[in-house]
Amino acid sequence: MEYNKINYGGKIKFHRLDKKPIKQIWLFKWLIHILSLIVMKPKTKIEKIGMDGIKAPYVLLSNHHAFADFEVNSLATYPARVSNIATLEGHYRRAWLLGLCGCVPKRKFTTDPYLLKQCEIILNEHKSVLSIYPEARYSPIGTTAIIPDSYGALLKRLQKPVVVLLHRGNYLRNPAWGWRRSRKVKTLSTMKLILTERDLAKKSPEEIMEILRRELTYNEYEYQKEHNIIIDAPYRAEGLHHVLYKCPHCLKEEMTSKGEKLICPACQKEWELTPLGEIKALNGETEFNSPPEWFEWERKMVKDEIVNQGYFFESSVDVYSLPNTNKFIPLGKATLTHKEKSGFTISGRYNNEDFIISRPVAGMYGVHIEFDYCYIRPEPCIQISTSNDTFVCFPEKKNVVMKLLFATEELYKIEQAERAERRRARKEAKEINE
Repeated sequence: MEYNKINYGGKIKFHRLDKKPIKQIWLFKWLIHILSLIVMKPKTKIEKIGMDGIKAPYVLLSNHHAFADFEVNSLATYPARVSNIATLEGHYRRAWLLGLCGCVPKRKFTTDPYLLKQCEIILNEHKSVLSIYPEARYSPIGTTAIIPDSYGALLKRLQKPVVVLLHRGNYLRNPAWGWRRSRKVKTLSTMKLILTERDLAKKSPEEIMEILRRELTYNEYEYQKEHNIIIDAPYRAEGLHHVLYKCPHCLKEEMTSKGEKLICPACQKEWELTPLGEIKALNGETEFNSPPEWFEWERKMVKDEIVNQGYFFESSVDVYSLPNTNKFIPLGKATLTHKEKSGFTISGRYNNEDFIISRPVAGMYGVHIEFDYCYIRPEPCIQISTSNDTFVCFPEKKNVVMKLLFATEELYKIEQAERAERRRARKEAKEINE
């Protein structure tokens, strides 16, 4: 059996990721700007630091909270042309339109051999702003996600000024776990030059990454408290259980939410998400004062499970594939497994032929999850992509996608640490032999 291949019957045309990007049509830049002014201008403020005299081409790196990030991006960069590196699913049924807008489609958490060349075309030929969201997904809890070390080398290679657009408040207004109903929050975005071409020439990739991580560090709940942002929407906690899935009292992974409350059906304990974004137990001890504290405790619990107990996940899933931007193809029932050494495997049968989709631990520093997937159905899912296909899996088991993300990240960190230790041991052995 050939891995990572589906028998589509020879009727499917896979989306090509090697296409030369189109320079953003000026009319589209103008239209996007006008729409962004109408939608976002009354709700947001943009501060610019060190941007005097900075014109395209430059690299724009932004944190990622909600779709509004793209609209603020348009306001901040106008009148320059912009090309966004965007997920392939975002091009669903509108690839031609987003192409004219300058967007470049990519499959999430895969190695893309064409990306560097496309970035160079955008900067050097189009003289446009290259817009990238290094976290590669909406923040699940309003804090900085993993930013790969490879960005240091990429920015050094591109040799263009690096600007950070840090959004604050976009998560509070439209969290990924409750995006269908907005909260009344005004947002603030800071646009700051962090690296000049001269800086990039002098600094190592590691030094560049240190600066980038510092400038992209944020915590939305700390920002809420510091600015006394009151969110008294009666539905303010609905959906938060997708992220805070594990009860800190009885340790069951069965959390749910309603209104302003988080609820554990197993032990009946309840917590309130206060209007100021704090966690308050309604019965018994308050274990964590904020959602990010609870979130990081869950991460630690997953890491402890991997290290001390042996981690293994398996569930029946409904699978849909996206070989191109035209249609999600239902592949039926399959089995999704996640193991410590072998990573993710999706095994099923389609078109009278068995298939196995495999992504090893070493190749995935992260994975994309959704809590309410608008393209197929409003349920939690996990996406696993290969170089030419994307598989959207809806697990039969509940409250699992956030844990799968934690496990993916922690397994990758462990694998990288073990690899570094093997390199160190080989180097020491070589020095002794010499």
